[in-house]
Order: sequence, then C-alpha cells, then structure tokens
Amino acid sequence: MKHEIFPTLITPYVSEMNSKTPWCEYPRPSMVRDSFFCLNGAWDFAVCKPNEQPKYNEKILVPFSPESLLSGVQREIPEGSVMHYRRIFSLPEGFGGEQIILHFGAVDTICDVYLNGKHLVHHKGGYLPFSAEAGGVISEGENELYVKVVDNLSPLYPYGKQRRDRGGMWYTPTSGIWQTVWMEAVPKNHIEKLKITPTTKDVKIEVIGGDDKKRLTLLDDGEIFEFNGNEIIITPKNIRLWTPEEPNLYRFKLESGEDCVESYFALREISTGRVDGIPRILLNGKPYLFNGLLDQGYFPDGIFLPATSKGYENDILTAKNLGFNMLRKHIKIEPEIFYHLCDKLGMVVFQDMVNNSGYSYIFDTVLPTIGMKRFPDGILHTNKRSRAIFEEHMYAIMEHLYSFPSVLYYTIFNEGWGQFNADKMYEKAKKFDPTRIFDSTSGWFTRSKSDVDSRHVYFKAVKLGKTTDKPIVISEFGGYSYRVEGHLFGSNNYGYSIFEDEKSFTEAFLKLYSEQIEPLIDKGICALVYTQVSDVEDETNGLITYDRKCIKPTVDKTREQMSRLYKKI
Repeated sequence: MKHEIFPTLITPYVSEMNSKTPWCEYPRPSMVRDSFFCLNGAWDFAVCKPNEQPKYNEKILVPFSPESLLSGVQREIPEGSVMHYRRIFSLPEGFGGEQIILHFGAVDTICDVYLNGKHLVHHKGGYLPFSAEAGGVISEGENELYVKVVDNLSPLYPYGKQRRDRGGMWYTPTSGIWQTVWMEAVPKNHIEKLKITPTTKDVKIEVIGGDDKKRLTLLDDGEIFEFNGNEIIITPKNIRLWTPEEPNLYRFKLESGEDCVESYFALREISTGRVDGIPRILLNGKPYLFNGLLDQGYFPDGIFLPATSKGYENDILTAKNLGFNMLRKHIKIEPEIFYHLCDKLGMVVFQDMVNNSGYSYIFDTVLPTIGMKRFPDGILHTNKRSRAIFEEHMYAIMEHLYSFPSVLYYTIFNEGWGQFNADKMYEKAKKFDPTRIFDSTSGWFTRSKSDVDSRHVYFKAVKLGKTTDKPIVISEFGGYSYRVEGHLFGSNNYGYSIFEDEKSFTEAFLKLYSEQIEPLIDKGICALVYTQVSDVEDETNGLITYDRKCIKPTVDKTREQMSRLYKKI
C-alpha cells in the first residue's frame, strides 16, 4: 500500500531556507573548527533496481530525504531499490590540511561512499553520524563523490515510526541522506573526540587524539589550564549550575599542537533519592519536576528534518513558553544542532533509543491496554542479529550524546517494542553511562531493574495506584485531538480523545493537569510526558499544528497551570 503525500502543508521555515545550500550552518557544535566545507545542495540522483547502472536524470536537494517535498523528488522509494547520489565538487581555494575528513550526519539505512572511484566507507544504520579520511583521494580540481544507499526498512535495523503503509501512529518513511554532508581539514595528529563528564563542582574533559601537551582556555572567564595527557578535571572559579531556568554554559577553546577546537560544558548532576520519604528524581541534588512533551521530530515538508534549524529552535521555545521544561525525544536521534539548542535554551531531553525488531499491535498494545502488562521478556525477539544490532546502536547513541548536558535520561524499550532481556540491557547501559537516569521499560512489560517506575496512561484517569520504591514517571499520557482546519495533513484522524474547537480542547487539556496531575505531584510523580509537541500526519494530538503555524491551547492559561505544578514539589 502506497502512502499518501500531501504537498501543500508547508512550515514557515521554508521561506528562510537557503535553497542553494540548505543547512549550511556548522553541523557539529560540540566540537567546532574553523575548517568547514558544506556539500549540501543539488546532487545528481537516480533510483534503480539492484545491479542496474544509474542514469542521473533528476536532481535531489541534499540533505532532505527523497520522500520529502523539500528534496525536489517527493516520492516513495520502492522496496528493493538502490538510490544513487552523485556530486561533482572542487575544494575552495586554501582549503587543505594534512588530512581531510568527509562527514555524513546520517544516511538511512545501508550505504557505501566512494570518492573519485575509491571506496571510503561502508555504514549501516540510519540515525547516527559517520566519517572517513578522504585526503589521500582528493584532487586539486574536480572530484566525484558517489553514495550508494539501500533502505528496505528492515526490522533488523532501528527504524522508529517509519512504515510504508503509514497511518495512525506510523509515519511516512524516509530514505537516503537526511543530514548534512561536509568536509573539514585537520592536522595529522588532531583532536578526534571529547568526552565531557560534569558534576555540580567540576568537570572532567577527556580528549581522544591530539598531541600530549594541551592548553584549555575558558572563553568567558579567561581561565587557562595547561596539561599533559588525555584528561583534565577543571573546577571553575565561578560555579554556575545548569538548569532549564538558568542554562549556564562554559565555552572553552582547546589547543593541541597545530589543532584547535571550541566546545562547551555545563555543571549539573542527575540522580535519584528519597525526599520526605518519597522517591524523587534530583537535579543538582534537589527534587525537580520534569514536565514535558513527547517530541517525534517530524515536519510535513522535510519529514525527518525541518527546512532550517529554526524548526527545532521554535519547537523548543514554544514548549518553554507554554511552561514545559523537558522534551522526550521519541524513537529518533536528531542532528547535533537540536541537542545544542536544548543545552543553550534550557530544555531537558529524555532520549529514547530507536526501536528495531517487529511490532505486534495485539501483543504490544492491545493486551497491555486491557491489563496484561507483565511478561518474561527473555523469550521475546530472539533473533540474535537483531538483538546485537540494537545493543550496538544503544552504545553508539550513548557515546554520541554523552557530552550534551541537556540529555539527562534514556528510555531503552518503549511499550514492549523490540524488548528483550530488559534487566540485562539496563545493567549494560548503566555501566556504560552511570551519569544518567535509565527507564528500562517505558509503559509496560516492567522487569526488575530500572531507575524509575514508568507508566503510560491513556483512556483513563491518571492515578498512582500501587507504588514502588522508584520515582514515578508518567512517561506518556494525554493525546487529546483537536483538528485545526487549514492546517491538516490529510482527512484521517488519530488521537485518544476528540475535541471540536479550541475552547473545549483548552478546557479539557487544562482540567487534565489541574484535576488529575496537580494533586499527585506531592504524592510521588516526578516526571510527566504529555502526547505531544505537534500533530504528526494523521495524529492530530499535538499542542501545535503539524505546519507549526497554530498553537492550540491558550498560551497564558497553559503557562499559569504549569507554574502551579512546579510549586507542588
């Protein structure tokens, strides 16, 4: 069954988009160099059968996936097809170093990259960045970059909410290149990676690569730290903690031999503990209410990617203006710029791992909804390769996002989807990153080991019922639907309660918080996630429309209600 595409729903960000070189801002804010050559823009594009030679008879606007309106292609890529991308380019005058590194923000799902006929890299998985050294292959004149991609939506690999027969809670799939392609020139002995581990008093900065002797300068305070080796612990003179209300960041410059990068850190800690006998999540040692929204990260014109980074920024600022302090990034990994904006603007991120394996509507949704919420998961999803791929990507996600201070919490499995051996996966994840909170089983199929008691509540009132010795997180609830005419993706409607106008929607939405949530804050609720930030295709249960042009609830009344919640903890 082919999915429908509705080309008329456009976000405001399209008018600000650089149509020649979209997304041309620096793509890696966690480690910035002066050297940057963006390869986004018009590429030759062909979709062929396997073993068929490409005939480049169309163009695609990278970094948008071919299914999206903004790509200029906007059509479904048939299963079993091979996508061929080609770009002829010349390096800018003066661009060069001992090494040149080619970067891809993300390509969905399996790709091979060639430069001037030489194979550079083979990559699997559609959500994480990868790179390859290209300096020995590049010529001074024209160069040919060729990328071959296959995306069959295999359940072996993380695929999130994508489905070819989209509808309801499933969305239009994306394929191919969907994040920035770029190059940088570096010295041979260069800084490869930073690993930043903060507390409320100091920060440990680990440096992979570079010379032995290093020099770190705090750019705002002027403090200088010189050290040898691969790590340093810094105690700034002026301690300024990071919170959503005061998202204080320390910018720094790190020099090592001929290399120089800029980055930043924050001072903050996340933990759990009892306060007045109640299990709580603690931010910087104090009980904190994480009041958030489910964030799918979809846009009608770019699908996986907004037309510009303003799309991310405005979602974050709208959520803050409504009184929320957290986004649960749902089964999707975003470009680094999203997490940087959360760091800078003060928005906590509860990050989901990206599900793979099969999904059963009866087993994973219907049975838990009627009360069957416990099941021995050692016998579930037994494909060894699928399990290994999920675990590999789980580690890669945690490594990729480790240094972003806004990321405080990970969900390993959501509503049983792809779940296996949750207790063992919790132990492995917690050992890999002991500095974050882990929600092993969001919703149901709870096992023994998790940092929180995580519940989804739809179709009934939010009640605590039987409690445990863990902080209570209502990790999904709400989902109220209100269709705003003129701002709809299509004619279908998916939501958990239906409202016909703004007044009835706002009243019900605020009543949900005032009558069901607010009385439970001082009884143990530590975090809550309303479904959701925006409408997404058939789902019309967002607080803003899919085109990001209308906010559904009354802003002032919503913010007032949220402020009352924070006074209860």
